[in-house]
Amino acid sequence: MAISSSNDDDKQTLSHVTYPAQSIDWLTRLIGFDTVSRHSNLALIEDVQAYCEQLGLSVDLTFNEAKNKANLFVTVPAGANANEVNRGLVLSGHTDVVPVDGQEWASEPFTATIRGDKLYGRGACDMKGFIACALTLLPQAAKLSKSGQLHRPLHLALSFDEEVGCLGAPLMLADLQERGIAPDYCIVGEPTNMTMVVAHKGIAVYRCRVHGKSAHSSLTKQGVNAISYASRLVGYVDTLAEEISHRNDNDALFDVPYSTLSVGTIQGGTATNIVPNLCEFTFDYRNLPHMTQDDILAPIQAKIAELNAQMQARAADTGIELLQMEAVPAMTDNDSAELQALIAALTKDDKRHKVAYATEGGQFTNAGIPTIICGPGSIEQAHKADEYVELSEMVRCDEFLQKLLKSCAVS
Repeated sequence: MAISSSNDDDKQTLSHVTYPAQSIDWLTRLIGFDTVSRHSNLALIEDVQAYCEQLGLSVDLTFNEAKNKANLFVTVPAGANANEVNRGLVLSGHTDVVPVDGQEWASEPFTATIRGDKLYGRGACDMKGFIACALTLLPQAAKLSKSGQLHRPLHLALSFDEEVGCLGAPLMLADLQERGIAPDYCIVGEPTNMTMVVAHKGIAVYRCRVHGKSAHSSLTKQGVNAISYASRLVGYVDTLAEEISHRNDNDALFDVPYSTLSVGTIQGGTATNIVPNLCEFTFDYRNLPHMTQDDILAPIQAKIAELNAQMQARAADTGIELLQMEAVPAMTDNDSAELQALIAALTKDDKRHKVAYATEGGQFTNAGIPTIICGPGSIEQAHKADEYVELSEMVRCDEFLQKLLKSCAVS
């Protein structure tokens, strides 16, 4: 691939929107890689790696166990102060996207299509739009580094499997710690309409398996009905959800100001005339940053112990097991005041938002890296058919990153 430099004059006009052509070109290219989480992302990663290496930048990859997916971490070093090579600012994005199965698209989801003032394609806003803008910035950052004008390192972090539990980022963060790289800040470019999100909830997903005892439905006393006991526990989860929604330590700055519990799936039974011996259901817990899993686990486990005693009084080999399927930590704003002030100054907008959805931001804050979320597009368009990003949002993101780069350069 030929490397093109970032140039403010290299713009095109479409549907009355003037936009930087290179960012749109990069986004078109990225959408063309089918990086649905069940597939490999290596083709995209290798393309970005080649681009970075042509710029003279060293790329580090961390792989999953199967070696068919990789994270990419690349650093534009600080030419003005070599002692700060391991610090700096991270621009972070995930390369995987959600499936398009069962969705009706007006255009091919893995071919970027511009209609009106919007660019359509899977990942357009979630979150290849931000990655495209960050990649467009790299040549200019590399030039500043070579001339000694970059006083703070700039890092780009691309991860895999964010959409299926944020599985890739922890491997990359562990690698950075081993290499002694401790960035000062991180900006995760999830779609926020280029507003500043300073905190988000965590998420934990659980599977509950209720093991009963089969019997003919005319002889119910000889069985233990797994569905009936599952329904009692589901009812308790709903009751607990109502209770935690009325705690006195909820946070009104969140779009949903309390922690939530929600049952998502349930299945059980084989026939109407058989007392079911198995029922499974899943639920998720979206916690405010100051709350923990123990806040709901302790009462749920106590309820399970109560139901187990009832079930096992009828049949010893029955009972309920609770399995944790995934967990993503909340992102706090405890240590990001300095970063928030920088972003507010660059965007001329000091509004702080907190959101219910989870990102890799919590993993960065858990690693001791103050983090905010800010990226082009709306979360309302994510995961839907005809996902899009407005061209004006790409313009705003490019302008924001230009200002951010200038803040990293020697005045």
